[in-house]
Amino acid sequence: SNRTRNYLKVTTAFKYNFRPAILEREKMFKSLGTSFSTTYLKTYPVTGRRLSNSGAFQSYSVTTKSSSHSSPVCSWNEWDPLEAIIVGTPEGATVPKLLPEVKACTASQQWKFFEENAGKLWADSIPRKHWQKLEDNIKGLVLILQNEGIEVVRPTPIDFQKEYQTTDFKSTGFYAAMPRDFLLIVGDEIIEATMTWRSRFFEYVAYRPLIIQYWRDGAQWTTAPKPICGSNLIDKTYEAIDEVHRNSLMNSYQYVTTESEPCFDAADFIRAGRDIFAQRSQVTNLAGIDWLRRHLAPKGIRVHQLTFRDARPMHIDATFCLVKPGLAIQNPDRPCDQAEILRAAGWKVVNAPPPLIKDDHPLWLGSKWLSMNTIMLDEKRVLVEKEETTLQELYRANGVTPIPVSMRYANSIGGGFHCWTSDIRRRGGPQSYFDWSCGGIPETLV
Repeated sequence: SNRTRNYLKVTTAFKYNFRPAILEREKMFKSLGTSFSTTYLKTYPVTGRRLSNSGAFQSYSVTTKSSSHSSPVCSWNEWDPLEAIIVGTPEGATVPKLLPEVKACTASQQWKFFEENAGKLWADSIPRKHWQKLEDNIKGLVLILQNEGIEVVRPTPIDFQKEYQTTDFKSTGFYAAMPRDFLLIVGDEIIEATMTWRSRFFEYVAYRPLIIQYWRDGAQWTTAPKPICGSNLIDKTYEAIDEVHRNSLMNSYQYVTTESEPCFDAADFIRAGRDIFAQRSQVTNLAGIDWLRRHLAPKGIRVHQLTFRDARPMHIDATFCLVKPGLAIQNPDRPCDQAEILRAAGWKVVNAPPPLIKDDHPLWLGSKWLSMNTIMLDEKRVLVEKEETTLQELYRANGVTPIPVSMRYANSIGGGFHCWTSDIRRRGGPQSYFDWSCGGIPETLV
C-alpha cells in the first residue's frame, strides 16, 4: 500500500512483516549496489524516520538507552561498535552567500555558482535529477544503518532561507546536512561547536530538540562560546582575492579567521579515546583548539594539533582519518607533518589511493578527497563509496571489510559518510591508544 511504501513507523521497534515494504527495501538496496540480506529483517530499536509524501525524511523522537551506558550518549573514538547516530537532512538546504569565509574554503571555479544562487534552495540551484539522486543517497544510507541495528535520528528541518541579523552581520542560513561539523561527542558529553561561517550561526536550532532530549535522558551538554563573527574575526583581505592570492596567503599561514576569539567546527577534530587530534583550518583557529583543550583537560583528555599543507583547509576528515587502533589513513596530497611521531607511538600511517571520482562530476563544495570520508561501523567494517574500489582494497589489505554504498551525489554539497553523520553512541569506554612512553608526548603535538 502507499502507506507501507511511504512511511517508516515512528516507534522504538519496527517489525518488517509487510512484504511490500520488504520489496521496496530490496529495490532500494539493489539501486545502491549493496547486497540485501533477509537476515537484517528483524526487530531493531528505531527512532522516528517518517517519510513525507515528497519522500523527505521528517523528524523523530529520541532514542533508547543502551544497556551498557547510563547516558544515551557515549562515544569516545571513531571505531567502537556503532549503536546510535544522527544523519543529516538535505531538506531546506540553502546556498550561502559568497562571504570571505566561504571564499576561503571553496574552489574558485565554484565562486560564480555561489554568487548567482546565494539564498536559493540547493534543490532549485542544481540539476533536479542530481538533487533527487542526492536524496536517494541519504535515504539509502539511513536504511543501511537501520538494517545494521543502529538507531538513526535526524535534525529538524528549519527555514534556512530566512535572513537573520545579529549586532554585527546579516545572513541567510545554510543547512543541517552535516552534523559532524557541529557536534563533537566526547564520552557522554555533547559539545556544540561555535561554527565559523556566518551562514551557520543559527544552525544549532535544527539540532536543539535532539540535544535537549539527550540532556534530559542523562547526557552532558556543553555549548562553546559563540563568536561575534565580526570584522575582528574575519580577515577582510579575503574579500577580494583570487585563487593565486589565496594560495599565497596560505603559504604564509594567513587564514581567513584571526585569533581575536575562539572559533571551531567540530569536524576539525578526530577522536582516539584519551587523545583527540585537531587541525588549524579556515574555520578553526588556535584559540578554538586551546578552548577545547582546556575544557577537556580535567577529564584527562589530551588535544593535539596536527599540521598539513593545504590551500583551503576545512575539516580534517578528508585529510587524516583514524580507522582503528594502530591504523590511520592520510591524504597523500597533504600528508601529516607529524606522521613519524604517530608511527613512533605505535601507529601505522598509510596513504589513501587517488580518488576515482570522474572529473565531470560536480562538486560545488568539497573536493575529490571526500573519497576518504568514510565511517566505521566497528573495528572491522567501514562504509565506503561503492565506486572507490582502490580504497576498498586498501581497507581489505589492512583487515577491514568495506561495505560499498553510493554517496557520490551527496558528496556534491560538501560531505561524505563521516560528514553526513555524527555518532552518538558507540559501545566502549575511554582508553589510551598511543604509546607516548618514549619521552612522553612530543612538544610539537601539545
